[in-house]
Amino acid sequence: MKATAKAHPIQGLVKYHGMRDEELRLPYHDSISVCTAPSHSKTTAEFDPSLTADRYVIDGEQVTGRGAERIEAVVDHVRDLAGIDHHVRFESENNFPTNIGFGSSSSGFAAAARALVEAAGLDMSLPEISAVARRGSSSAARAVTGAFSHLRTGLNDEDCRSERIETDLEDDLRIVGAEVPAYKETEEAHKEAADSHMFEARMAHIHGQIAEMRDALRAGDFDRTFELAEHDSLSLAATTMTGPAGWVYWQPRTLEVFNTVRELREEDVPVYFSVDTGASVYVNTTADYVDRVEGAIADCGVDTRTWTVGGPSQILDESQALF
Repeated sequence: MKATAKAHPIQGLVKYHGMRDEELRLPYHDSISVCTAPSHSKTTAEFDPSLTADRYVIDGEQVTGRGAERIEAVVDHVRDLAGIDHHVRFESENNFPTNIGFGSSSSGFAAAARALVEAAGLDMSLPEISAVARRGSSSAARAVTGAFSHLRTGLNDEDCRSERIETDLEDDLRIVGAEVPAYKETEEAHKEAADSHMFEARMAHIHGQIAEMRDALRAGDFDRTFELAEHDSLSLAATTMTGPAGWVYWQPRTLEVFNTVRELREEDVPVYFSVDTGASVYVNTTADYVDRVEGAIADCGVDTRTWTVGGPSQILDESQALF
């Protein structure tokens, strides 16, 4: 059976950092994110008994090495769940820049998991599929359930899965993406997370941060939600920068965007910055102010794109298949 799925990438609000189990990609702590639309990844998957090998293609390029191993982890798990041993043909494409800090692995593995589960004929809920996607990328679990979602830590698939958080902020949030092209390798930073002397400090406060974020979202409190996200971005950077490799992802334009956001806030504009592991910046504001904010960010000399909140991963009509 062939199936095609689409998923939106995530912006981390309370970001996960580091994994207690690299094979199952079980994070040390909970995380919360919001999906950004219309950016998306689309994947078509087909289990075919006539194939003699698996074939993975992303954006027209055949995937090998570590990238193929990560896809294989998801494919093998779906094969085990379905009790099949057929090889798979897998093609995926993104409609936004990848590897610059805009969450392409989250949408990529979320779309992959959704398509593979459907193609294998499995009947699974979105939280259950989120545990499948997590084997490729922990952030992909939250892209499966979409919008504002919470991935809980745990030692098994029943506990470590994602759930959606209902909030009134979904309709009014606008996200201006400031593109700062600087290739980054998130996986390496996760591997050395616990080696930073700041990691224990992050672990000490992250549970309170999660509780505060959930409460702010439930209350529909824009300023509290995105002030928390801004502070969490700085906490994450402090941890990555003080690991053995001294990862510094920010570029001069990154800092210029930060300063522009703070200047706008001094003018009573509701706006906050957020960064994942990369140089590009998410600038969170409201529908009433998005044009003013986008103009100010563009004046920093960066390309911009504007997003709304993206929903959960979804199965597409067969007419939209990639092959």
